[in-house]
Amino acid sequence: MRCPNCGAPDSRVTDSRDSGEEIRRRRECAACGVRFTTYERIQHAALVVAKRDGRREEFNSEKLLRSIRLACVKRPLPTGALDKLVEEIESDLQRRGRAEVPASVIGDAALRRLRQIDSVAYVRYASVYRDFDDLDGFVREIREYHNADEEEQATASSAQLELIPNEYVLPPKQGARRGRRPGITKPQNAPTDETPAASPN
Repeated sequence: MRCPNCGAPDSRVTDSRDSGEEIRRRRECAACGVRFTTYERIQHAALVVAKRDGRREEFNSEKLLRSIRLACVKRPLPTGALDKLVEEIESDLQRRGRAEVPASVIGDAALRRLRQIDSVAYVRYASVYRDFDDLDGFVREIREYHNADEEEQATASSAQLELIPNEYVLPPKQGARRGRRPGITKPQNAPTDETPAASPN
């Protein structure tokens, strides 16, 4: 690996990190001491995208990233979120094991992921991907988005386990016992309700 600064062929690896999809290596040039980064990735077979009009072209992750970024302009998304989104889509496509992928599959995959991270970016991307030509298209897409969101929330709430089963019934609260308070003893010669007290003479 030649140094990008002086072109020397010798460098040493100072740090390596494996992300699962690639290995990131920090290197230091043995001649000038400049540090630089290299990435080691698996070379997958080229993917071919089948367009709606019948054309075929090689999959371009940068082109997909640009289209998604346009939909996410001025949206408060974490740094690197879109790069990760595109990487996940490309990995999913490679795992399909097919050399040719319909463009609709890529568009649907992008929509699913945008829907999870930002609703506005989702509608923007859908407007281009589904070619809205009037306001009704936007309204229809927003309604479908809300309906699907409500269905997901209803499914999640129904699947949630109850902390206390509905059939559990608390035992009835017993009434206070009538009688003397504990610790107080009744004198043996004290009159009772049944025995009238002797009248003094």
